[in-house]
Amino acid sequence: MNDNNQFRYFKQPTMITEPRWKSYIVETTKPIFTPEQCQDIMNMGRSMPPQVAQVGGGKGGEVNTKTRTSHISWIPFGKLEPMYRKLEQVMHQTNRNHFGFEGMQLTEQAQYTEYPEGGYYQWHQDNDVNCQHEPPVRKISMTLLLSHESEFDGGELELLAPGKKVPLKQGHAVFFASFISHRVAPVTRGLRKSLVVWFGGTPFK
Repeated sequence: MNDNNQFRYFKQPTMITEPRWKSYIVETTKPIFTPEQCQDIMNMGRSMPPQVAQVGGGKGGEVNTKTRTSHISWIPFGKLEPMYRKLEQVMHQTNRNHFGFEGMQLTEQAQYTEYPEGGYYQWHQDNDVNCQHEPPVRKISMTLLLSHESEFDGGELELLAPGKKVPLKQGHAVFFASFISHRVAPVTRGLRKSLVVWFGGTPFK
């Protein structure tokens, strides 16, 4: 075969780029909740039935202290409605300005999490490559720091790779695409309290 004819009908691929306004990791520039509101959330989280955090989620979840050591509880939708309304409002604004995902909504209860000294969560993603394990389709994850940053050492949230830390302060949050790998580094002093929320939308396409 003549090499000159082999690619006669091949067209040079078009360079495809994402809009410059898009970002898959977005930190809030001001707190979503005041210290008093953070305390209300912590009080509510502690009033709910505590669980040892599992790995895997759903019916296939299991306790695995080599991967995750923390305690969690779930805040029902009927509780703290102003919190849920505020979080959904901030998510929609953040999605419009940075993610551009379709059909976004609040689909799961908020998770209150406590990491004691020595607590951590190894590298993981919040959605599954096997879509049989959906719904909901997790597209945006949010971590919000409830405790004051002076109350613990360690426990940094790292995204994408070791050392890429998100230095959260009380009431501040980071929103990131749920397919991004992340971890919570071991807490070396004190107790780290946070709120984790996932937002779903129409399937990726």
